[in-house]
Amino acid sequence: MAKATSSFSTIEPPKYGRLITILSIDGGGIRGIIPGVILEYLESQLQEIDGEEARLADYFDAISGTSTGGLIAAMLSAPNAQKRPLYSAKQIVPFYLEHCPYIFPQSSGIFGSLIGSVKDARGPKYDGKYLHKLVEKLLGSTRLHETLTNVVIPAFDIKKLHPTLFSSYRAPANSALDARLADIAISTSAAPTYLPSHYFTNQDKDGNTEEFHLIDGGVAVNNPSFLTISEITKQIAKNNMSFEWNSKPLDFTRFLVISLGTGSNKTEQKYNANACATWGPLSWIYHHGSTPIIDVFSNASVTMVDYHNCVFFNALGSDANHLRIDDDTLTGELSSVDIATKSNLNNLVEVGKKLLKKPLSRINLVTGLYEPIPNSTTTNEDELKRFAKLLSEERRLRKSNAKKLLNSSN
Repeated sequence: MAKATSSFSTIEPPKYGRLITILSIDGGGIRGIIPGVILEYLESQLQEIDGEEARLADYFDAISGTSTGGLIAAMLSAPNAQKRPLYSAKQIVPFYLEHCPYIFPQSSGIFGSLIGSVKDARGPKYDGKYLHKLVEKLLGSTRLHETLTNVVIPAFDIKKLHPTLFSSYRAPANSALDARLADIAISTSAAPTYLPSHYFTNQDKDGNTEEFHLIDGGVAVNNPSFLTISEITKQIAKNNMSFEWNSKPLDFTRFLVISLGTGSNKTEQKYNANACATWGPLSWIYHHGSTPIIDVFSNASVTMVDYHNCVFFNALGSDANHLRIDDDTLTGELSSVDIATKSNLNNLVEVGKKLLKKPLSRINLVTGLYEPIPNSTTTNEDELKRFAKLLSEERRLRKSNAKKLLNSSN
């Protein structure tokens, strides 16, 4: 199930351990800074246990991400020249702070805003040239099958009107879906109205060429955590896999999932039915600096997946195996996906730091809002420490069991 990484931590398959581990990162443009802060903390806890060379890809059977989360997933799992992860978690936030102002250049003054509004109506708000060049330089010719652990990154094919899933579980080497990570990252980030769609072709081992006409994966699934559970489940069923250390083909309580949001604005209630009733197409695309139609489908996708996850893990009696960290109280510029001013980017870093200190919360299945768990004093920081210990223990268990099995076969 999991791919081998380096001599530091060759990930043994889940059949040698107790858990199936998943890291999932939502879409959200510049708000990818928020999960970046969370990931840096999680990796630092793993390093305290296992040493400075520990990286997130050493502990997760799959890392999934949509849009900005897909870019982060690629950065964490793509190999460098030493066959170690291209980026450590602590490098994610500096990457965003450095490059977001150029990916999303800001118009200044009333005249600049007017020109920007006219441009928005005629084409994508941003031309994507800086992003495309940056991602090409970053990921180069690395293909999906070369990642250091399994990845799951969704996009949406606008020609087929059907999701395209770039998944390690369905894209062996030399298949049409075994695309370059650069093309995958650009595609999953191509948010309608903000960035241009992405077209590329890829050949399979028989020389057949497939065309891809892709936009942001968030139009299909902005929170890819449950999708990743499904991908792994499908793979296990397809291969009729059993586990050496568990007689059941698959026990769903084995899933350990960390799902990270990029924040949202659910408390300000900036839209209402009376106002929306008078809107035409342009108002749904642009309203007081926001893009309502994008806000609607991205938040709907995130909330519904979180709903399914909560019901799923609760029904299994394994709530403790699902950690969702998100903030639905962002207001003003903080809730935007593209206001990449220095002050707003730095404020998002502070949002991430404060989120670590907030009480552990779960979504209210009626209101859709996050609420602290009753009678609990646990913070997100505390829970990440606990998960770091579980991940470290799982890694050691797999190595130990694999060694025992090897010795017994000899």
